[in-house]
Amino acid sequence: MKKKSNYKLNNRIFLIGHNGLVGRSLHSKLEEYGFNDIVTIERKNLNLLNQKSVDDYFKSNKFSQVYLVAAKVGGILSNIKFPANFLYENLMIQSNVINACNSNNINNLLFFGSSCIYPKNAKKPIKENSLMTGKLEQTNEFYAIAKIAGLKLCEALNKQFNRNYRCLMSTNVYGPNDNFKLKYNHVLPSLISRFHNAKICKEKSVEIWGDGKPLREFIYVDDLSEAAILLMNSKINLLKLNNSHNLIFNVGSGEEISIFELSKLIAKIVKFKGKLIFNKSLPKGVKRKLLDSSLIRQLGWKPQIKLEEGIKKTYKWYINNI
Repeated sequence: MKKKSNYKLNNRIFLIGHNGLVGRSLHSKLEEYGFNDIVTIERKNLNLLNQKSVDDYFKSNKFSQVYLVAAKVGGILSNIKFPANFLYENLMIQSNVINACNSNNINNLLFFGSSCIYPKNAKKPIKENSLMTGKLEQTNEFYAIAKIAGLKLCEALNKQFNRNYRCLMSTNVYGPNDNFKLKYNHVLPSLISRFHNAKICKEKSVEIWGDGKPLREFIYVDDLSEAAILLMNSKINLLKLNNSHNLIFNVGSGEEISIFELSKLIAKIVKFKGKLIFNKSLPKGVKRKLLDSSLIRQLGWKPQIKLEEGIKKTYKWYINNI
């Protein structure tokens, strides 16, 4: 069933990163709205790290909208172990794509980032203008620096060439098609897979990183996709919103939960009845990362899926697919 909207549906859209958590949801939502000219390409057929390959591909296609979802992402452990990969690959991917958009006179680009771009001690909830007002959290510093460079490139092109490049900074995203591989994934899918495996193996306990005290905000992936489509297709009054060439929009649920309470909730949904052991010697990240999402809400967006409902949907998908 098609969704009703005032969106112009004849745009030729390039969705970069269509196989990931956000990309799959976004592709589905675009189709629900009636967009029928959505271009995707497999990684093996377009090396985003190669500037000439990206330039040539853009020159041979006439896109009117570009969603840049593709990125190298991972949890705390992978960020700690592979800082050079996170910095280099993200810098190259986004720089090549954003520059190609500008070179090919594409005015509409949506660049995806995350809440880790903000200082670790920024006032909560974090507003967009908190950017670059303090030190970053060390555990994901290199990923954050890459993303900051990307949004600053968008800002510079908006200023110099009068582009309409917008940057969506999301809180922790979860949902179907997430990465459930143990060790290098994010906290929520990691907990789902660990509790499920422990239940199947009849283990008596599950170890969780940190002391359980940090608070986190989560957004269900379909809610994020709705925000992205709205943001791409909205006429934005800069003076009313943020009077800036730097069009950053936070997207979060507005609700926080501690890692301890999140662990209990997931254990209940998975029906794991063993003990939760919090290892205080392991990294836990910043204490809070709550976003102020009032700007995107001014455009008419609000999240629809509550955390417990979203985790149930995600776990059902996990059971059926993993």
